Amino acid sequence: MIERGLVPDLPPQALDELAEIRGPATRSDESTRDLRNLPWCSIDNDDSRDLDQLTVAEAMSGGETKVLVAIADVDELVKKPSALDDFAQRNTTSVYTVAEIFPMLPEKLSTDFTSLNFDVDRLAVVIEMVLAVDGSLKSSDIYRAMVRNRVKLAYNGTALWLEGRGPMPQGIASVDGLDENIRLQDRAAQKLKNLRHLNGALDLETIQSRPVFEGDILTDLKADTKNRAKDIIEDFMIAANGVSARYLASKRYPSLRRMVRTPKRWEGIVRLAAEQGSVLPAEPDASALERFLASAKSADPLRFPDLSLSVVKLLGPGEYVVQVPDGENGGHFGLAVKDYSHSTAPNRRYPDLVTQRLLKAAMEDLPVPYSVDELNALAKRCTTEEDAARKVERQVSKAAAAILLESRIGERFDAIVTGASEKGTWVRLIAPPIEGRLVSGFEGIDVGKRLRVQLTSTDVERGFIDFKKAE
Repeated sequence: MIERGLVPDLPPQALDELAEIRGPATRSDESTRDLRNLPWCSIDNDDSRDLDQLTVAEAMSGGETKVLVAIADVDELVKKPSALDDFAQRNTTSVYTVAEIFPMLPEKLSTDFTSLNFDVDRLAVVIEMVLAVDGSLKSSDIYRAMVRNRVKLAYNGTALWLEGRGPMPQGIASVDGLDENIRLQDRAAQKLKNLRHLNGALDLETIQSRPVFEGDILTDLKADTKNRAKDIIEDFMIAANGVSARYLASKRYPSLRRMVRTPKRWEGIVRLAAEQGSVLPAEPDASALERFLASAKSADPLRFPDLSLSVVKLLGPGEYVVQVPDGENGGHFGLAVKDYSHSTAPNRRYPDLVTQRLLKAAMEDLPVPYSVDELNALAKRCTTEEDAARKVERQVSKAAAAILLESRIGERFDAIVTGASEKGTWVRLIAPPIEGRLVSGFEGIDVGKRLRVQLTSTDVERGFIDFKKAE
């Protein structure tokens, strides 16, 4: 972290401010609604403690669905300016490494006073959306409210239940009507997803790995795949971020947007599709790319995550930009949405905290809390520091993978080629899902090729894992 300009420890002045915060924020004026009676729930990773969002749904007449997303009101305790805000602005994001989490805000806040924890009252910014039968947005609103998390759920267990492959997660039965409410959320999320894909959103499915520990000992890395519960949160958050962006635009406030304007290397994506027997237009076309991806996933689901990874790399990274009233808006290519802010994770992402301050000012018709010059500087900084944080996370993940494999030098594995260029050829093992460099026997091998490889060396310090093609 230090090598990449990130700060791992809270400075003394911020520690002094933190000591003065005695409890969670409370607010009792007439503009704050009391929604604690609703069957709110959180759905997150099994080990998540910084809970930024709660969700709930309501069936309406004519097949419409009202979806509410409650976002932790972090700004109420972390003020601009303050030493705590300066620290959050320094890294701009929490850094989630295999070894340790370095939170953007101290745990006293992010996992307690500003976290939407189970069975406690918390102040939140609520994004309300009324969805038509086809998933299109009919109306929306944003307001402040007191909420209470009735059940803390985890992605994997909830997904198994929704898909009919596992029991109902503990706690759902204790809240009257919550089982049907989560199923209603699931149906609404699927409609949102289907509508976005009709408009050209990309169905990408890269493989992520999660560490498995026995005490303090890393014992495995397991594939962490998409599922129905993750879809609920992903699709609701995309919709909520769109509402936030449009709300600020309607009030003629600037906003901080996240976008992939156009693919970085569309010609590479065209070439990749041609190698798969498909034809894409010469100019970037999200709908055509989504049709290709859907066809490829149907034809070869095993290799689809690696094809997705190649497409992600060719699309290029997203960036933060400032949208001013009446300014040109390029939209987000990969999500097929024109308006997209980051607003739903203010405990762990600084752009979301900035957006929250803008939303609260807009709700109360207060002056804009940031100048356009400030926002432009923040957009650049958030893009840079987020990239640095991701590099730290990848480096530690590679080191962890090297630790797992260092005793298995000489063993052979089934693998698939994930990258092939002048810089080198890369393969991912089928199990465990670990990537390394093919240093020998790579001639004529391209992305998507299945092969047997032999582990030749590891370097934990640098995170290097080298293979050769097995005879």
